[in-house]
Amino acid sequence: MTAWMTGRIVVVPLDVSEFSINALELATGLVNDSANIRVVHVLPPIERPVLGEEYRNEQVRAALSAFIQEHGYQKMSITILIGDPVKQIVQFADDSGAGLIVIPSHGRSMLTEMILGSTTNSVVRRANCPVLVVKPKK
Repeated sequence: MTAWMTGRIVVVPLDVSEFSINALELATGLVNDSANIRVVHVLPPIERPVLGEEYRNEQVRAALSAFIQEHGYQKMSITILIGDPVKQIVQFADDSGAGLIVIPSHGRSMLTEMILGSTTNSVVRRANCPVLVVKPKK
């Protein structure tokens, strides 16, 4: 069986939660080579980092790498970005030439999303490529 996204880049924003692994699992089923998956994590900016941005990036990259390997996935590029998650994810997908963004949903209620906002909903509205939202498993 040929993968749906053969040869295309798939961006998967991860936050090292139980919801993230569902998105990663689905994304790997859509590509024929996990090297085509681009994992991205967006950190909030820190005005005065105590240990420095580079140290923080290394720690987050190590945690993401361990998380990915712990679930049996390998050969995935990991990018750490700083800033507004929605803007960074959409820009990263554009810059990567992504054919698809596979993003987890935390399954919050409509009322909670209206009050707090939703990164996933905003990415869906602003992305320039298709977005596949992965709902939590019940």
